[in-house]
This record gives sequence, structure tokens and C-alpha cells, in this order.
Amino acid sequence: SKRNAFSLKLSIFVLAMFYSFVLVIAFNKELLAIRLGEGVMTVAFPVGAAIILISFLTTLIYVRRANTEFEELTQSIKDDVKDLL
Repeated sequence: SKRNAFSLKLSIFVLAMFYSFVLVIAFNKELLAIRLGEGVMTVAFPVGAAIILISFLTTLIYVRRANTEFEELTQSIKDDVKDLL
């Protein structure tokens, strides 16, 4: 239950981030087309890169938590079942 709630929160966060980006592309392209400096890079590139980076970070957060806290909970449940048998 605790693991499911945590993974649901992270999933909603990542999906909201992705869909927000897509909605901005669909309805306000001009916002992402703003140039950064005198070059050809626009706002869309760093925003897209940040979305990818944040996705990797949320995956890392989940894996670290799954390997520590959730693994301890799983082991506790296994021990309780062994005691019953």
C-alpha cells in the first residue's frame, strides 16, 4: 500500500510534466520558440532536457526507496509468513 501510493505519486508527477509539455507545444508554440541568446537554441531544448533529467531522477528516487524501505517491508512480511508456517 505504501509502495503503491509512492509510485502513484511519482507517476502522476512525471505524466503531468510530460503532458504539460505536450499541451504547451499544442497550444502555445510561440512560448517554446523563444530564442535563448543570439544562437539558434530555443526554450524548448532546455525544457525538454530538464523533463528527461527529472524523469531519470524520479526513477532513481523510486529505485533507491524500493531497495531500502520497501525491501525492508517485504522482508518483514516474509518473516511474518515464515513464523506462521
